[in-house]
Amino acid sequence: MSQLFFIPPLISLLITKGKLRFFNNFESALALSLHYGILILALPISILLYKAKKQPWSILLEITTEPIISSAFTITFLTAFTAIAINALFGLVIAWVLVKYEFPGRKTLDAIVDLPFALPASVGGLTLMTVYSDRGWMGPICSRLGIKIVFSRLGVLMAMIFVSLPFVVRTTQPVLQDIEEELEEAAWCIGASPWTTFWQILFPLLTPSLLTGTALGFSRAIGEYGSIVLIASNIPMKDLVISVLIFQKLEQYDYQGAIVVATAVSIASFGGLLVTNQVQLWKQNLNR
Repeated sequence: MSQLFFIPPLISLLITKGKLRFFNNFESALALSLHYGILILALPISILLYKAKKQPWSILLEITTEPIISSAFTITFLTAFTAIAINALFGLVIAWVLVKYEFPGRKTLDAIVDLPFALPASVGGLTLMTVYSDRGWMGPICSRLGIKIVFSRLGVLMAMIFVSLPFVVRTTQPVLQDIEEELEEAAWCIGASPWTTFWQILFPLLTPSLLTGTALGFSRAIGEYGSIVLIASNIPMKDLVISVLIFQKLEQYDYQGAIVVATAVSIASFGGLLVTNQVQLWKQNLNR
């Protein structure tokens, strides 16, 4: 098949005179990593973009401007932005507490942060429903306050917060651990307050990792499906998000619409990561 054009060069590098040559030099290891990256990452995305490109521009514009699709895009991106803004704040606070303080249950909290990574998405959605449904632990309290979480846009927000929080914590935590305490002590010696020390000295060092975590969390949030499909009502114009919309279109055999929507999401996610990388490079150049 034409898609496998890159396999023979790899085989020729790995096989010499009928014997498998293990990776004993830089060239073979580099060839393996490049071919693996092409096979796993570049090839599927390239095929998706190619299939979308084959559609006329008029069809692409017609599909992306449909009321249901434009509403799904608006709901998804606004909710994801809200979720990652909340996680940027509280994720930084959690990372700070885990690094700076010793307290009973610290290791347990540190392990709990990784639960969204370990749990299947459907289990995460079921967990959220168990907590926030009308018969759940927090459901009656929320009902008395007039707050409806399950089968609403607020439930989508909770699911996005749940799956994206670890990205912020795990990207900022190692940076906090590597910051030398002498920097804070020097600032305190010259009379700087704790807030000034954090804002003027520590926060600039944390900004690149915080931006990386928020970008990864945002991409994870807009692609979440398993937990959202359980906790949301998935009604168009109400709380239907892009990931569920793509699955619905596949169920309806609307492959053209699914490809167009998936391509638009991929471009938006890649654009967000690209902007984040550019901001990081800009800040690094300023600090030199």
